[in-house]
Amino acid sequence: MTTTVPRTPPAEPGKSGEPGESSGSGGLQAGLKNRHLSMIAIGGVIGAGLFVGSGSGIAAAGPGILVSYALVGVLVVLVMRMLGEMAAANPTSGSFSAYADRALGRWAGFTIGWLYWFFWVVVLAVEATAGAKILAGWIPAVPQWGWALIVMIVLTATNLVSVSSYGEFEFWFAGIKVVAIAAFIVVGGLALFGLLPGSDHPASGFTNLTAHGGFLPNGPGAILTGVLMVVFSFMGSEIVTLAAGETADPRAAVTKATNSVIWRIAVFYLGSILIVVSLLRWDDPAILKDGSYVAALSSIGIPHAAQIMNTIVLTSVLSCLNSGLYTASRMAFSLGRRSDAPAAFGRTTGGGVPRAAILASVAFGFVAVAFNYLWPDTVFQFLLNASGAIALFVWLVICFSQLRMRKIIERESPEKLVVRMWLYPYLTWATIALITFVLGYMLTDTAEGGGRDQVVLSTVVAIGVVVFALLRGRLSGRNKSQDTVPLP
Repeated sequence: MTTTVPRTPPAEPGKSGEPGESSGSGGLQAGLKNRHLSMIAIGGVIGAGLFVGSGSGIAAAGPGILVSYALVGVLVVLVMRMLGEMAAANPTSGSFSAYADRALGRWAGFTIGWLYWFFWVVVLAVEATAGAKILAGWIPAVPQWGWALIVMIVLTATNLVSVSSYGEFEFWFAGIKVVAIAAFIVVGGLALFGLLPGSDHPASGFTNLTAHGGFLPNGPGAILTGVLMVVFSFMGSEIVTLAAGETADPRAAVTKATNSVIWRIAVFYLGSILIVVSLLRWDDPAILKDGSYVAALSSIGIPHAAQIMNTIVLTSVLSCLNSGLYTASRMAFSLGRRSDAPAAFGRTTGGGVPRAAILASVAFGFVAVAFNYLWPDTVFQFLLNASGAIALFVWLVICFSQLRMRKIIERESPEKLVVRMWLYPYLTWATIALITFVLGYMLTDTAEGGGRDQVVLSTVVAIGVVVFALLRGRLSGRNKSQDTVPLP
């Protein structure tokens, strides 16, 4: 008679010592300071989409775009509260992918981890191209593709040096964005009431919110149209929970960051958009022609408004590139440590940098940039549409994971519930319903490259990854059952 000893299974995500936490040699290290994480948390909700994409939303919904931003803001606050609950209890570089792994199954952690990685490497190409376009306008001697290459190389080098160099770059990038928006709100607020020296803008107060066709000039349905236009500009709020694993006190850092998300969204999004739609008529042609923030600054007599905003947008683009590369590489690192990606992805240098994960992420980013220049309307458009709804899929997975993880945490270590989701489980289910509704409403957007294309293609890609994960898991289980060592 013989007995068999199976191979040791991989560490269960969510347990103490899970790969991805700061663990000295062979793992990530606590290279981020509190000031880094604080600014990453603030900068994570200020993307280039706020500056560039808000004009389309205003043109579609009028002043009612404020309601669209408020609805999406509430959604993000609720999702971040759920994620904060799980991350404060167990900070890890895999964040929601690791929590889905334990709460929903290996297939879920594998699927959402790879989809999230795919989303960010496509974002790398989008942002690199946007930054290159601005730089080529300033220095046309260097071709646009050359600027894209330079930007990608510089930020790759930054991420390869150490996590602290990433944190330092992001600290200053995010700092510029924060100062710019704060100054915009103050200057615009003064102009609204005729208190800005040298400005000939009429002291209109908030009359533009209702004076030109009402607060909802295109009807209540335009609010939902606005939601579709602004929802993706909020993606990035969750980065702070991935970065927290590389701080000295991740639990405290996550708690502070998630508790402050409400005022960050209220000030930077709602505050700045309120100034725009109060300074200008919602149907002012300059909003679409020049961009909402440039048009607002020009209306109050700020000289060189376009160049000022180009500088701020470039900073936002570089910040998004920097964070996107960091985020994609940390997700790849976590997948590698959980045996859901090549083992090389889960290794780090002596300085705690996941070099292979960074290089693999940027390599795909370079390929996507090439697609953007060679086949912008075919291959690259497919990549954009295929990643378009992934943000909402990620939020859904966070919701379902939190429903299960709350019970697990309460059973195993209730003292770790330092952040709690409000009105659990009712608000969690309400959030799931709202996200599902947004996805369903996107299917009514039949424009080329619109919501329907994004949901359909993103779903097809997601189903493909799920099927691969399930087949992989079944084959892995079969191999483990056969891979035994006979003992006498």
